[in-house]
Amino acid sequence: MGAENGKTMYQLAAKMFPICRSITGNGFRESLEMLREAVPEIQVYEVPTGTTVFDWTVPKEWNIRGGGIYRLNGDKVIDFKDSNLHIVGYSLPIDKVVSREELLEHVYTMPDQPDWIPYVTSYYKERWGFCMTENQKQTLTDEEYHVVIDSTLEDGSLTYGELIVPGQTDDEILFSSYLCHPSMANDDLSGPVVLTELMKYVLQMKDRRYTYRFVINPETIGAITYISRNIDALLKHVKAGFVLSCVGDDRTYSYLATKYGDTLTDRVMQNVLKFHFPEYKKYSFLDRGSDERQYGSAGVNLPVCGFCRSLYTKYPEYHTSADNMDLISPEGLQGAYDVMVKVIMALENNYHYTMTCQCEPQLGKRGLYPTISYRGSHDSVNVIRDFTAYADGSHDLIDISNIINVPIDILIDIKNKLAELIGDGSL
Repeated sequence: MGAENGKTMYQLAAKMFPICRSITGNGFRESLEMLREAVPEIQVYEVPTGTTVFDWTVPKEWNIRGGGIYRLNGDKVIDFKDSNLHIVGYSLPIDKVVSREELLEHVYTMPDQPDWIPYVTSYYKERWGFCMTENQKQTLTDEEYHVVIDSTLEDGSLTYGELIVPGQTDDEILFSSYLCHPSMANDDLSGPVVLTELMKYVLQMKDRRYTYRFVINPETIGAITYISRNIDALLKHVKAGFVLSCVGDDRTYSYLATKYGDTLTDRVMQNVLKFHFPEYKKYSFLDRGSDERQYGSAGVNLPVCGFCRSLYTKYPEYHTSADNMDLISPEGLQGAYDVMVKVIMALENNYHYTMTCQCEPQLGKRGLYPTISYRGSHDSVNVIRDFTAYADGSHDLIDISNIINVPIDILIDIKNKLAELIGDGSL
């Protein structure tokens, strides 16, 4: 596949990177509007503060305009303008002079990574705080400091985006990602920009077999909110689902299984990665950490897996200021997009095929011996013979691919050619 998608996704991520996003607020809305500029069909929903969503409640809305730590002579120690990670997410407003001892109780650093700023939040307990590098912390030698956080925490709403693209059936494929981390390229922006490009791909598909449901929400509480509002439709229609997270770097691919690892989702994900990226890493549902948690939780149990390049928590830059635009690349984003396109095409073509041409079909008279060629090391004629042998109605295309050890995209080409040349309904 081409590289233009990767460039488009990277440029969109770079445009959104400076925005301070959180689980609610104008930063999320502004970022979602940028995605809607690329895909205007995305619908936006607002859920009011205080709404009960299963065992949770939609929190107050948080917005921030600025803040920092300053010496009493006005010199800056840290400022929100330099990095929106400097203020703990959901911090209460404050504007006062505090002692060094009190300030240090509200300062978070990473001593083992002294040049990086950590990402810290306090969504469900009201407090205030600052994040800085360990090196910056070591400069806090004055007896008092002026601390400012210009924020609001008040009733508002939680925002999420949704796009449903109808297909020939009501059976659905779900794609979900989150958009709620401030200035993080891999663990935030990579998922939504890949999802947005997949929306474009699905919208231009002809004769879609499946209906496609795309969701962009704040992580955890957003997924819980979305599921609570759509639980009946999700349980009735979703046949496979994928949470995209941390899909922008150039490292290996990672797949986190559904709860029991035995769904259509698991079969297609493992098949595509096995043939195209055999060095991928597989993780158990016990390693879950993103919204696949909610989709696979008790009482929901949807067939949703996690898909990453570097799995969250497994790469050193995770939840730090080092998760910046240098960590992701157009090539990394393109690779994740290409995997998901292969997944979509595999699902669209995953039927049980039956050869009604009894016994082995004569390939020569149909120009299939030995004129079909394909990439890889398999003999083309043997692959066709193997496909026709196992196209007996007992196996779907994923099964056949696994049995004869040939990638699905090659089998799609073969079955299309057979269907075209055996023009009597034999396939």
